[in-house]
Amino acid sequence: MVPAPNSFDREIKGGLDAAERASRDEIMSLQRDRLAWSLRHAYENVPFYKAQFDAAGVHPDDFRQLSDLSKFPFTVKKDLRDNYPFGLFAVPREKLARIHGSSGTTGKPIVVGYTQGDIDMWADVMARSIRAAGARPGMMVHVAYGYGLFTGGLGAHYGAERLGCTVIPMSGGMTERQVQLIHDFRPEVIMVTPSYMLAILDGFAKAGLDPRESSLKYGIFGAEPWTNAMREEIERSFAMDATDIYGLSEVIGPGVAQECVETKDGLHIWEDHFYPEVIDPETGAVLPEGSKGELVFTSLTKEAFPIIRYRTRDLTRLLPGTARPGMRRMEKVTGRSDDMMILRGVNVFPTQIEEALLATEWCAGHFQIELTREGRMDEMTVLAEAREEHWDGEGLAEHAERLIGRIKDTIGVSTRVRIHAPGTIERSMGKAKRVIDKRPRD
Repeated sequence: MVPAPNSFDREIKGGLDAAERASRDEIMSLQRDRLAWSLRHAYENVPFYKAQFDAAGVHPDDFRQLSDLSKFPFTVKKDLRDNYPFGLFAVPREKLARIHGSSGTTGKPIVVGYTQGDIDMWADVMARSIRAAGARPGMMVHVAYGYGLFTGGLGAHYGAERLGCTVIPMSGGMTERQVQLIHDFRPEVIMVTPSYMLAILDGFAKAGLDPRESSLKYGIFGAEPWTNAMREEIERSFAMDATDIYGLSEVIGPGVAQECVETKDGLHIWEDHFYPEVIDPETGAVLPEGSKGELVFTSLTKEAFPIIRYRTRDLTRLLPGTARPGMRRMEKVTGRSDDMMILRGVNVFPTQIEEALLATEWCAGHFQIELTREGRMDEMTVLAEAREEHWDGEGLAEHAERLIGRIKDTIGVSTRVRIHAPGTIERSMGKAKRVIDKRPRD
């Protein structure tokens, strides 16, 4: 069984919980105990991990201090797919309270399981996250993340209920209804992907409503990388505080880390349950604190689906805690190693294009990047949507040329820009599809 809850657990309602008030030394001591348990739990109950550890010549007994974790092998997404559906569960199937999974749009979905203890822990860290974002017991929370196999909707739902909030389980889509319920029910908090929040903003305009007059005070946005420029756009449009939440199904779902509303300076990782490392994506070597690289997570308390050194592909760096001094922060994720585009030798991330677009006055924030190949050369075209008040009916040629120059000067890559009429760029009800790759497969 998972180590028994101690003074660092519970006490969610009425203020910061004990782990949020703990010192760095106290957190690290707790991590040593919980990592020792998690490594042994995985080794003894998951044949995949026993085989992996044995092949690497390591045993849970070799773990004595936090730095020893680097001796153990990584887990990658292919490992999860190869063990589909239930090969990585550490408890019998009948002991599972719930199963979640990825969308499975490319190959087999990632399947994860939860005991009732896992569900309770998840609700706790989500409640902690929602409170850190500004919400308080009794507030109304509008959940516009998708419900179902995707972890976003139910993760937000259970966390808001655990905090003592009233939940509106709206799920994604039906933008007009989203706007109507926000206007009529007057929630203080919304949880949604940042790109779909822009679609809700469009919905306010179509309904003739001023978003700054809405009841929304706090927005908790995640499930996709987004920039500080988009944060400023959302905060300005709705007169709200917007914070970032981080998670992924393989680790627990949302609630692994959360930005604190009082600082908005990166996401505090709930390190009493999830142990982070940052590695060199090429060599796998652990990087010193403050260095940018690929984020890796090991679960400390998960019963059904322990995860050891999982390579997230998210690029960030670890920093000392601020609003929660005992917990380290991760810098806002603005790209993934598998999202990176290489165009004529230049590394480009979708968030860099987003930042350039949101620096303009005419862009509504909706965009896609189209990749094509002409001869032997890859070409990039940015498809961006204009605001209603700036649309000239012809494509804003001068603005397009200026944006081409800005991207060339700041990112170092040549691109085409096509500015589209309001409402014509495809909207996503969940994670935004930013890149359309039309290049032929070699």
